[in-house]
Amino acid sequence: MAIKSSLGKLQLARPVERFVREQITANGFIMLNIELRHAAKVEKLQFHHRDPFDRLLIAQAISEKLTLVSADNIFCTYGIKVLW
Repeated sequence: MAIKSSLGKLQLARPVERFVREQITANGFIMLNIELRHAAKVEKLQFHHRDPFDRLLIAQAISEKLTLVSADNIFCTYGIKVLW
């Protein structure tokens, strides 16, 4: 299981890999690869958020003009569209 799951933050009735695959198919999602330009964008972000993975998600959302799904209000400080 994913770390969030092992910390009790994510409760799934089936293994995370199976759940994610099912959701990708059911919702018409596509996987977004991490590209060098995303990693480079992280360096230019203001330091509102300390989590490196979240900062990478923010950089991807900015670069790709995507909406980020999260309950973490700190994402809004980066001027990205957040849904939750």
